[in-house]
Amino acid sequence: MSIILAPSILGGPFSNMEKIIKDFDQSDANYIHLDVMDGDFVPNLTFGPKFISDIRKYTNKTFDVHLMINRVDKFLQDYIDAGSDIITFHIEIDEDIERNLQYIKSKGLKSGLAIKPNTDWNTITPFIDLIDQALVMTVEPGFGGQSFMNNQLLKVKEIKKLSQDNNLALDIGVDGGVDNITGPLCINAGANILIAGSYLFKQENLIDATNELNKNFHNV
Repeated sequence: MSIILAPSILGGPFSNMEKIIKDFDQSDANYIHLDVMDGDFVPNLTFGPKFISDIRKYTNKTFDVHLMINRVDKFLQDYIDAGSDIITFHIEIDEDIERNLQYIKSKGLKSGLAIKPNTDWNTITPFIDLIDQALVMTVEPGFGGQSFMNNQLLKVKEIKKLSQDNNLALDIGVDGGVDNITGPLCINAGANILIAGSYLFKQENLIDATNELNKNFHNV
């Protein structure tokens, strides 16, 4: 599986989002990760489909949209129409998971399931044939800048084994506290999509930092 750096815009100032998207567009990153929070499923608010639609014109990079929301079924079409390429939502929502995944796939997008730190990785097993990626949260979803939870790497290893045992080319993402130290740990555990936000925005130059981290990950 190829290693994919997916920089998250969550750590950056929303007042300067056009420049941020254009910087990521010029970088070596493959994806741009968009964290949607509704203030209900998680205790924070970010943005909705109109925001995604507005920034879509600044880049052709893959929009990897992570829905940390309830009522996924109600809003799925809005996020598809906004220009998402991949839509990942949480296994913990009280909805028809299979129907949501099938709907995403029917529209030609890639689908994914995300797992909170306290959720058993086995919960995704019944849906393994319907997802293109599994997203392991290595922080509690809802806020950027949290510390990486090393104990979540066991989930990455187990999901990787599940994928291999079923002869699936399943992408495994890690989201939360990913940097130049924790990223290689994730890769060695079996992850191939690394979502980095706060770390990148702490660096002096966003493009250079993204390219350097991407190079670091590909040399693991």
